[in-house]
Amino acid sequence: ASGITHRLLDASAPLCASPSPAMQPDSPTTPAWTLTDPAAAAAAAAEAGPSPTNLGTPGQDQHPVQPWRKTPEDFTFGKVLGEGSFATVVLARDLATSKVYAIKILEKKQILREKKVRYVTSERDVMSRLDHPFFVKLYFTFQDEEKLYFGLSYAQNGDLQRYVQKLGPLDEPCTRFYSAEIVSALEYLHGQDIIHRDLKPENILLNAEMHIQITDFGSAKILPPCSKQARANSFVGTAYYVSPELLMEKSACKSSDLWALGCVIYYLAAGLPPFQARNEYLVYQKIIKLAYDFPEQFFPKAKDLVGKLLVLDSTNRLGCEEMGTYGALKAHPFFENITWDNLHLQTPPQVPGSSVSTLEDENDFGNYNIFQRVGPPSSSSHFLAVVEPRLLQRPTGHVEGYIHQLDENSLELDLRFSEEEKILLLEKQASGNPWHRFVDNHLILKMGPVDKRKGLFARRRQLLLTEGPHLYYVDPVSKVLKGEIPWSPQLWSEAKNFKTFFVHTPHRTYHLIDPNEMAHKWCQKIQEVCQSRCQNHPQAAV
Repeated sequence: ASGITHRLLDASAPLCASPSPAMQPDSPTTPAWTLTDPAAAAAAAAEAGPSPTNLGTPGQDQHPVQPWRKTPEDFTFGKVLGEGSFATVVLARDLATSKVYAIKILEKKQILREKKVRYVTSERDVMSRLDHPFFVKLYFTFQDEEKLYFGLSYAQNGDLQRYVQKLGPLDEPCTRFYSAEIVSALEYLHGQDIIHRDLKPENILLNAEMHIQITDFGSAKILPPCSKQARANSFVGTAYYVSPELLMEKSACKSSDLWALGCVIYYLAAGLPPFQARNEYLVYQKIIKLAYDFPEQFFPKAKDLVGKLLVLDSTNRLGCEEMGTYGALKAHPFFENITWDNLHLQTPPQVPGSSVSTLEDENDFGNYNIFQRVGPPSSSSHFLAVVEPRLLQRPTGHVEGYIHQLDENSLELDLRFSEEEKILLLEKQASGNPWHRFVDNHLILKMGPVDKRKGLFARRRQLLLTEGPHLYYVDPVSKVLKGEIPWSPQLWSEAKNFKTFFVHTPHRTYHLIDPNEMAHKWCQKIQEVCQSRCQNHPQAAV
């Protein structure tokens, strides 16, 4: 690091516990944030960190303030929890205290190349202000020549998006409870004059007790005080959850988070976001036209609540200043059985079919050379946000963990396997899957029975989504391959309700019905394969 960067490191000493008077530094000054050297500014943003008074009230998840500046050698690093365009989040154990953290490692060169210094600054500034159980905590920061390190609380049960993708839509008690926790979190956040601007299920983590912890504040904005209509004027967010005012006025406000709340509640109850289309432009068109429908089995009170949040006029959304603030939102009938005062101490309702991780497995740690993994990834992202969490490469021979099998005819694979593990999966498929002979030795990624409708008639078929990608369908009675849905960059899928989904191709739309009422899972897996195809073969993208 440059000499000026080293001088800025001195300003981070408030992170240390009780330094001697001779070592006590001056407080950071405004010029430190306006240096022309952006690398130094990025380093200063990270190293300033939260002061000890901002680390929250001591509790079971409160980690001690560190008595000296940390270095990577102070940790045992474990599995990768997530990756973004210039950030990798890894599990780490402090060798001195045995405390476990999620450490976010940011590449300085990537920060500068993508001009994201202010997103790093924003994330650090916002997290240093937060002291609430429903938000990820920032415990410490440090840096070396090439990287910045953020020590964050570890939410070991993943995120809400992965739970819904794995288990399907949540039942009503779970939807109500987690919606209430998000409401409580937003009430606190907006009380601090902060808007998140990228609230979505994958940014809502679950801790050891299955309570939420909202993360990713790279897009957040601290608003000027004493201004109800304060707005942020940069375009950030994720297509499915972006508010209409951001699309039409290029600005966001506190009520924009309420719009995202409505989308998240819809997602928890339906298993899919309310606005879906084959590309972002068409999603945006649906948002500004408020073009969405509710599945037949959507919970009535949740439907009413979502309808009062997904309102085009930001001043007419339930919970905003003009509509009674959070008192009115929390009084909605959907929340009638919620006790708001101690949500973080209550036992969350059991998610059907879920398994809760409460302890770190020693296999999560090991002699991983994480620094060979941290660098410019192959894909890019617009924001500091960590993209979809992924599992660390499993040891070969333990590939069963990738297979989610309901019965002999229905299974789904987690796509995050290595080439070596793919060979083992294919060997296992060839020796034990009765549908292997129809797929030309391609690995089956998802399969299950569907009713394929054509005109007035529907015929039962076994649908096989494989690498390639291919979508084969087989007559399950005569065991004859009947055809293949032609794959192209223009292929996309759409769920109409729990049972019915469509696969759109340039020349035909295939009308399919899932008797197990998991249409959303077919659409999610097809979309996942599409995204993987575009990343690995960019020329295949539209």
